[in-house]
Amino acid sequence: MDGNISTVIEMKKKIVTLLALLCLTSPAFPYDREEMINISVYEKINPAIVSIDTQIKYGLSCGTGCVVSNDGIILTSSHVIENGNDITVTIYNGKTYKAEVIKKVGRNNDLALLKIKTDKPMQTVILGDSEQLKVGQKVLAIGNPFGFNGTLTQGIISRIDYSENKIQTDAAINPGSSGGPLLNTNGEVIGINQSIYNPDNNISNIGIGFAIPVNIVKDFLKSTKVAVK
Repeated sequence: MDGNISTVIEMKKKIVTLLALLCLTSPAFPYDREEMINISVYEKINPAIVSIDTQIKYGLSCGTGCVVSNDGIILTSSHVIENGNDITVTIYNGKTYKAEVIKKVGRNNDLALLKIKTDKPMQTVILGDSEQLKVGQKVLAIGNPFGFNGTLTQGIISRIDYSENKIQTDAAINPGSSGGPLLNTNGEVIGINQSIYNPDNNISNIGIGFAIPVNIVKDFLKSTKVAVK
């Protein structure tokens, strides 16, 4: 009898030990490494991304913007605000602000700076280095395609067009994404999403999008004397 009791006790001890080991070796979260990178980048950067609505003659022009200075200076694509007025910026928590244009350049570089008045410092994006990019490198995009604010997509750098200063990517970019960031997996902005290859007039996304390299953006910001990270 005593032998049977001892055996049961030993078995219970082994079960407890096994359960403890399982607890130690089980992942704390049900996400793999790639998912954790995506989640981390999104949670770090999304508060610095805004949506932009510009009143134009025949309706609204909608796009995305990146906060580049914590006093409310926002980078976007110039075509988002072209021929428009009454610009409204909506930040990640739903608050809206009226914006004024500080500076913009034409469609070739397609960049513009806006300013909003906020009552506290804003979170900003971090600019990377587009000279370090490689075809095949994983990238993420955050934007407001078709008004779906704070949308994250992923893909790779498909091609780098040095003659036209364009980064080609298969990360989904749609109308409303213009002005948003193309990011590396460290959460650094490596390009500003500009356009898609559009042979069917926005009927479908065929996986060919373009972004302006961030080093061109840096030159634009230097010309306006905006201090960024």
